[in-house]
Formats: sequence, structure tokens, C-alpha cells
Amino acid sequence: MARARRKGTGVTIQTVAERAGVSAMTVSYVVNGTGRVSAATRENVLAAVRELGYQPNTAARSLASAATCRIGVVYQNSQNAFLSAMLVGALNATSRLGAELMIGKVEGPVMADTERAMRLLVRGGANAILLAPPYGELVSGSGLIAELGVPVAAVAHGGELPDMATIGVDDRAATRAMAERLIARGHRRIGFVSGPPSHDSSPLRLAGFRDALVAAGLPWEEALVQPGRFTFESGLEAGEALLALSNPPTAIFASNDDMASGVSAVAHRHRLRIPEDIAVAGFDDAPIAVKIWPSLTTVRQPVEQIGERATELLVARVTGRDDFGGAQSLRMPFEVIERESTAIDR
Repeated sequence: MARARRKGTGVTIQTVAERAGVSAMTVSYVVNGTGRVSAATRENVLAAVRELGYQPNTAARSLASAATCRIGVVYQNSQNAFLSAMLVGALNATSRLGAELMIGKVEGPVMADTERAMRLLVRGGANAILLAPPYGELVSGSGLIAELGVPVAAVAHGGELPDMATIGVDDRAATRAMAERLIARGHRRIGFVSGPPSHDSSPLRLAGFRDALVAAGLPWEEALVQPGRFTFESGLEAGEALLALSNPPTAIFASNDDMASGVSAVAHRHRLRIPEDIAVAGFDDAPIAVKIWPSLTTVRQPVEQIGERATELLVARVTGRDDFGGAQSLRMPFEVIERESTAIDR
């Protein structure tokens, strides 16, 4: 085993950084001969490199050495499973590419707070900014991005924005695919819980739901569409409203898994069997999807990979080695994951 590690198998820049007790950026400085590093620190890092047999990827090394790259991230709440996965993806990319990650936390999607966070990040040395939803759509078109003069990418944005890169799944197509799966199961009255209007993904997902109904020749009923806020609590509210209808739906599709979990809880309160009495589906494939009972059918969007890809794009833009061909909109693959909550045909 020791010999295998000396050949560099599985050894990353982060592994070396942990062994030497320094940051990944410090390791990058030593390996690439850039930056100011004390003689003692340099020797410590080189000793870790020799001991672990670290062999830096030449493409990543040239990328990292082209410029000191600091990616600023603007987000609201890392306790949210979606945002936690996004941050893990961003950390994976910065660690691998020898870049740094800076955090700009805000209290909520308010323009003044978001602008303040972005300005502070740039003043603190960030030369690119990664925006969690809904901050991309919030600042787009305001002129702030042009004023800051750094590349910006919006994560999990299903469409395009004129002044920043967007990386996500095709929200409209993904929602349509799930609704079509429910229709194929025999459901003709399907409730839908939409997302908040502050997120551009919300109207796209609603449009995808409508597309599936139109294609199947099913009527559109406003009463079957309830507003949500991408929270468990709003799923509870929407579920209660839908189940209170004189002719309730046989399936409910929520625009994210937190809301779908709320819907499932309401169904249990009403002593409804899932999926025998009502089917439930969500979107994201967050960890909660397999923690609730019955396990949740959902649309899987690879949030961690989206965060990683967005960070890679920003590093490429900062260092002038753009391997993305100048692309401003990248779509990642989605997958409909069918579990117990929709398992019975009607």
C-alpha cells in the first residue's frame, strides 16, 4: 500500500495540504513556484509531496499558476441540503484546481444585502463570484456585474441570463418528464406545488407540468396548483389545501423534495396510504428523499456536480484558459428516480 501511494495514486493537492498542515493554495504556490511562502513552509510542503508521491496534474497546475484564483460564493443557508451539496461541489473544484473559496453569506434574497455581499467579496480579493439560487436572477440586469468586472456564474438556473453564466438542468423538461411518469401510472388529477416566484426555476417547472398535461389531453385546473416556498412548512400548507378539495388529486408533484416531504406528512395525518391512496413526487433527490417513508420518487439533479462544474468554469475564466468555449449556459443531465411513493399503477 505504501508503494502505491508513493506513485501518487489517489493523492490530491488537498491530501498534501492536510499532511503539511497548510491550505491547498499554499501547496499550489510551492508546486508551481508562485506566491510568497516561507522557507520552512516550502520545505514542509515539499516533504509531504515526496512522502505521498504527489504528481500534480499538469493541466490543473498550469491553470492554477496562471493567476491567484479566489471564488466568492453568495448563499443564504448552508443547512439546506441543496446548498450544502452545492458548496461541497465548489470545494471539490477549488481544492483540485488550487483555488480559494470565499464565503459571502446573506440573510435573504434582498438586492441591497446581495450587492453588499458581492462588493465585499470583490474588495476582499475575489476575482469571480458563484451565486446560489435565487441570487443570479436577483442581480441580473442591474448593472452590478458589469461594474464589479469579474465573471459570475449562477448555479441551478434552468435558463439563460444575459450577464452571467448559468449552470443547471433543464427544469422545464425535467418537470415534464416526471409529470409524464405520473400520467403513465394512470393518474389524471395531479396536484402541483410550485416554487417561489423569486426563483426563475419556478415558472419553468410549472410550464413543464403544463406541457405534460397538454400532451396527454388533460385539463388545466387552477385549484390543483398551489404555491410553495421550497420549504417543508409550505409543503404542509399546500398538501392541506389540495387534500381539502371536494375532488382531491390522486397524485401530488411538488417542485422540490422538502415540499414533497411536507405533502407526505399531511397525507399520513389524513390516514391516506402512499401510494395506494395518493402518490407523491418531488424534485432534487435531496437526502430527505430516502429518509422519509415511503421513499420519495423524485427528479435527480446533480447539485454537487453542478456546483463543481460552475466553479471550474469560473476558474477557467479567471485564469484565461477557458475550456468551455465561451459557453454562457451549461445544462447538466437529470434523471427521474422512481421509488415507493408512486410505485402502484392506477
